[in-house]
Amino acid sequence: MAKRNTSAPTTEAPTADSLAGSSSTSATNNHPTVIPPEFIRKAPKSDLHVHLDGSIRLGTLIELAKERNVELPSYTEDGLVDLVFKDRYGSLKEYLQGFQYTTAVLQDEEALERAAYELAEDNMAEGVRYIEVRFAPHLHVNPNLDMTQVLWAVHRGLKKAKDLFNDSTPVRQNLEPPFEYGMIVCAMRMFTENMSDYYNKFLQIHRYSQRRKVYGLASLELAQAVVAIRNEYGLPIVGFDLAGQERGYPAVDHLEAYRYAHKNFLKKTVHAGEAYGPESIFQAITDLHADRIGHGYHLLSSWLIEDEIANKNEYVRALAEYIADRRITIEVCLTSNLQTNPRVRNLNEHAFRDFQNLRLSTTFCTDNRTVSSTTVSREIELACQYFNLTPSQLRNSIIYGFKRSFFPGTYRNKRNYVRQIIDYYEKIEEEFGLHEKDDQD
Repeated sequence: MAKRNTSAPTTEAPTADSLAGSSSTSATNNHPTVIPPEFIRKAPKSDLHVHLDGSIRLGTLIELAKERNVELPSYTEDGLVDLVFKDRYGSLKEYLQGFQYTTAVLQDEEALERAAYELAEDNMAEGVRYIEVRFAPHLHVNPNLDMTQVLWAVHRGLKKAKDLFNDSTPVRQNLEPPFEYGMIVCAMRMFTENMSDYYNKFLQIHRYSQRRKVYGLASLELAQAVVAIRNEYGLPIVGFDLAGQERGYPAVDHLEAYRYAHKNFLKKTVHAGEAYGPESIFQAITDLHADRIGHGYHLLSSWLIEDEIANKNEYVRALAEYIADRRITIEVCLTSNLQTNPRVRNLNEHAFRDFQNLRLSTTFCTDNRTVSSTTVSREIELACQYFNLTPSQLRNSIIYGFKRSFFPGTYRNKRNYVRQIIDYYEKIEEEFGLHEKDDQD
């Protein structure tokens, strides 16, 4: 198997056809993209849904594992691709198995800082100008590393990369927009003793409590901790997320954590509708007051509704209309959805086409650059090929990524930054002859 080039992302490998299945060739030939790959690479982009521990370079993973005596199934990049980080997975549960290796090497400040720095560097190399890096701090807390140290280490890595890039001549002369970032912390829908030292001790302390209540209590502790650390140190912690196995572990278990985040002006996103039906998304926006939805793939999957709802089609219609009207942005991860959902045989069947028809606010994200072997540029290239996006549709989705971000500065600063991005994007559009009128809000 060909080696993945995770340390120097490009839009060339693997191909969209190999990912999307045998029917993709005819679909691509029938609907050739009008958006050149070079334009996609040069255009300013964002990634609002990217996991730090799912985006570590394979070479770095191997190097850190050797240095820290972490056992891997293979110590070559090809071997890891064959055995762990596959092109397709049988389920979301299988997809998540690889994280046991990535989190195992990210248990000290040096490793966390390096992974964060390299993630920012890889994004900059393909024209990404804003990222919101998410991770679960409790997966990294151990006897030698507390919550504050975890957050500071990630921040240092991102800031070092940002400062180097923003000190370049094009940025200093306002010829290109600067690089910015925020940090999103993830609570876990469920956890086991084996997931981390912290979770092992947490379950021991609460061994007489109902597990679902313990999961919610850990999320509340996380929300309280990150708000306190954000307030004390001014770290760019911009959002709170809920990740992990969706089926059987409802979002409502984490209600108190989200209430705390909500009352302390910490913006909210939720993994929902990735491996479960529309009810999961409904809970995210009604009980947890989500500002954005991670994945949201099954928003319109009325056949997956398990609640006793008389008119299921009307239910998903109303849900989609509410999300559209409130501009609750869906963080779309095409490759990841294809890999983890056996129902989706190729991208022609992806729900993104329906999202476009409903005029939902969507933005392209990688989810996990290493686990899914993808980049932002590649996700956009796939969307252009399989959904025949017009330049204005592409522009809207890319700019939504900046407009609907949890930008760490003031609202005025955010507006100024988005204006810089739009001006630069239009400049690249004109360079490629792609500029056309749009109706974005």
